[in-house]
Amino acid sequence: MPGGGPPAAVCGALERACNDDYMITNEIQERVRGWFAGRLPEEWMADRPRVTVDREEVTVVLTVPDVELATGGSEGEETPSEVELAEARAGRARAFREETREHRMEIAREAQHRFERKVSWGVRVGEREELWTHVAAPVMTRLRQPERLVLDTLVEAGVARSRSEALSWCVRLVGQHEGDWLTELRDAMGAVADVRGRGPAA
Repeated sequence: MPGGGPPAAVCGALERACNDDYMITNEIQERVRGWFAGRLPEEWMADRPRVTVDREEVTVVLTVPDVELATGGSEGEETPSEVELAEARAGRARAFREETREHRMEIAREAQHRFERKVSWGVRVGEREELWTHVAAPVMTRLRQPERLVLDTLVEAGVARSRSEALSWCVRLVGQHEGDWLTELRDAMGAVADVRGRGPAA
């Protein structure tokens, strides 16, 4: 525009629109979780499925019954080792993935049409959890030199192979150590977005 950038009102409207795109409201999460709770076969759910939603993807982690191996109650029987138990759980997870593949693909197509997001799957067997093919979405960001130096240090130390991998590593680290705080933050943001959505039209 002549004489400078766009008016402040236009910038504000664009910023609000972008923020709305980024925020996942509680209502959206409840809709998605409710739909999957009703759509998934009961025999797939030894426990309530864990459904996580963001702008690009819905991730559904199903819990199936844990394996039961002989516990050495009879004379001459050996108690299963941790290795045996881990391999048994891996085998059950693989069997579940293969046996449910076609049905999961059908449910994923329905959910993608309904919620306009890709659907990814995972399974939990006992203490073992697997995430299968899921979305790796590119995220663009601008970093100042001190922040870039952090990434470069991780690369030079062999923790990551590139800056993008180092950034992903940092995000995972924050997620592991600040999980409760992030959950509270998401809940608060979702509540704000819900209230805003019920307000008068601009």
